[in-house]
Amino acid sequence: MNTLLVKNIDHLATFDDARRELKDGALFVRGNVIEAVGTTSELAHLSADRVLDLGGHLVMPGMVNTHHHMYQNLTRVMVQDDELFVWLTTLYPIWAELDDEAIHISARVAMAELIASGCTTSSDHLYIQPNNVRLDSTIAAAQDIGLRFHAARGAMSRGQSQGGLPPDRCVEREEDILKDAERLIQTHHDRSRHAMTRIVLAPCSPFSVTPGLMKEAAQLARSHAGVHLHAHLAEELDEEVYCRKTYGMRPVEFAASVGWLGPDVWFAHAIFLNSDEIRQFAETGTGMVHCPSANMRCGQGIAKIREMLDAGVSCGLGVDGSASNDTSNLFLEARLAQMLQRVAPNRYLSEAPGGRGGFGGSPKALSARESLVMATRGGAELLGRDDVGHLAPGMSADFIAVRLNQLGLSGTQRDPLAAMIMCGPFKVDYSFINGREIISRGEFLDFDVEAALAAHAKVIRRIYRQ
Repeated sequence: MNTLLVKNIDHLATFDDARRELKDGALFVRGNVIEAVGTTSELAHLSADRVLDLGGHLVMPGMVNTHHHMYQNLTRVMVQDDELFVWLTTLYPIWAELDDEAIHISARVAMAELIASGCTTSSDHLYIQPNNVRLDSTIAAAQDIGLRFHAARGAMSRGQSQGGLPPDRCVEREEDILKDAERLIQTHHDRSRHAMTRIVLAPCSPFSVTPGLMKEAAQLARSHAGVHLHAHLAEELDEEVYCRKTYGMRPVEFAASVGWLGPDVWFAHAIFLNSDEIRQFAETGTGMVHCPSANMRCGQGIAKIREMLDAGVSCGLGVDGSASNDTSNLFLEARLAQMLQRVAPNRYLSEAPGGRGGFGGSPKALSARESLVMATRGGAELLGRDDVGHLAPGMSADFIAVRLNQLGLSGTQRDPLAAMIMCGPFKVDYSFINGREIISRGEFLDFDVEAALAAHAKVIRRIYRQ
């Protein structure tokens, strides 16, 4: 196997168990695995097939995106000023025209955008699959560009005629959903360490599937090692009204009733949880992914991240769909997560030691490093991975580098790591995924961005003609 020595790193942020940050840092990689982490002098005795001098750069683990709808970059900046349910019902008819080519091409563009902003592992929640769309198309896109990928087999089975939100033409039969989920697991799910592809089962939300599908999806996932569960939950107050009216319970109660609490489950958003429900998440090991841009865009609310972290809830970050966020930049999500917590009108924060009383915010609500931990180790934990999210011997060789000598980082020498989000967002200058160099000096090595954008524009024209 080829070896790589990365040396002279100005600032190496490992995010390891000791949270080491090294000046003049170095990494030694054999194949797709990190073998040694230390200073340049400590690793000077190691010889390598290739030596990469990253003087003048910050290096950190690649970030982990744990919630996305990649196809939505075909419908950016639409329904700009309406709440979630109006946003959804407006876009569903357009998404109903998608086909396999549209899914594949939109995924390629989304993945390139993620990698350019520091992401090396991502999930994607594909919950609408009309016109013979197959999740395999997104998996093929990830394999082509080199992204470590958790493909979530989403589903909607409860259309408007059955009391659900989506139009009937956007839903599938539950037996077909479960059959395809089994096929995907058998075909693509890789449980091995350093795996590049894993499958997630992901019925969309309490208002678009039946309790029966939630239960059967959980049973199917738990019959296969390493297959996790994902869904939207407690994203909108309208959802709480729907759950009370339809099921006679709050969203978290509903999740518990169908077997959807546990360390193999993570939910997107989880904004409207009370303190008892937060403790329930912590006690059961249930995780959540915070998507601040999307939550702000639709005026939904602010997730109680500080309270969740203090309670021991596993929290990650997600960019959410590019039609509810309009971008796919994890540095930006980390920045907004930090800033949004600081203005959160949260009694828990106000009553904590040093709080201001009443319902005011606190500049101590979330630090830059805590936000970046959510973007790295936190996301890895949600996905059930112990091989990505930090840099240490035995970990996957997934790391990024940002050049420090640029306008937006001037004056940040005292703390370049915090500057990654407090002064950003930034694009990466180097990205390595599974030991493969994807971006070098700010440019993709084996991915034609212009061709991908041209294909993307062509698909948009075709979809809108339809």
